[in-house]
Amino acid sequence: MKNIKTKIYHKLINNKLSYNTKSMSRYKKNNDKTENSSKKDKIHHLEKLKKQINSIRNCDLKNNATNMVFADGNNDASIMIIGEGPGANEDKEGKPFVGRAGKLLDKMLEAIKLDRKKVYISNVVNFRPPENRKPTDDEIKRYLPFLIRHIELINPKILLLLGSTALNALIGSEVVISKARGKWIKKKIGNVSPNIIISFHPAYLMRQPDQKKYAWEDLKMIRKKISELKI
Repeated sequence: MKNIKTKIYHKLINNKLSYNTKSMSRYKKNNDKTENSSKKDKIHHLEKLKKQINSIRNCDLKNNATNMVFADGNNDASIMIIGEGPGANEDKEGKPFVGRAGKLLDKMLEAIKLDRKKVYISNVVNFRPPENRKPTDDEIKRYLPFLIRHIELINPKILLLLGSTALNALIGSEVVISKARGKWIKKKIGNVSPNIIISFHPAYLMRQPDQKKYAWEDLKMIRKKISELKI
């Protein structure tokens, strides 16, 4: 009633004020500021991690590589993918999974309506092993603290490990990949606890195309988990 009287009064004195009866949110700006601050902090910490890796000393991997391969994709993604290590194309371009195996990975992601804008991709080691060999146990051990920190910063809801190197580095070598794949594992890595699934590396699938049917089963499990988690 008071509002009606106020409007009539201002109409009589020809005051062209407008009134909005909707409640005003005083918290949205603060929430936006907090979110922006959090994103800036993540970018800052990722850059710091990148510099730490790039400043590593007495490393044969680094000494024989052209570029450091840190990551690709969306650092706010809920899905993180870990491969083995950079190959020749990745070493040249400084991005993970850009060669033939990368193209296959893109097709695998596309099959479950994902792409590089919706995921975040890195590797166990950040420099190319000579002649595309597997990283040694000592090399994996040396880069593991960086990898754990990387996972902590991204804090994914789903962590996809591609290949036995990623499996052994983060889960252990007690079980072979053929037995470990196709199962969800809830494991704490650093201070985060993602839903982890293991699958075959795209490079392996190119050598053993008959195994693609199992990789497809893993992808379907990821698609179902995405729906369950409402990602």
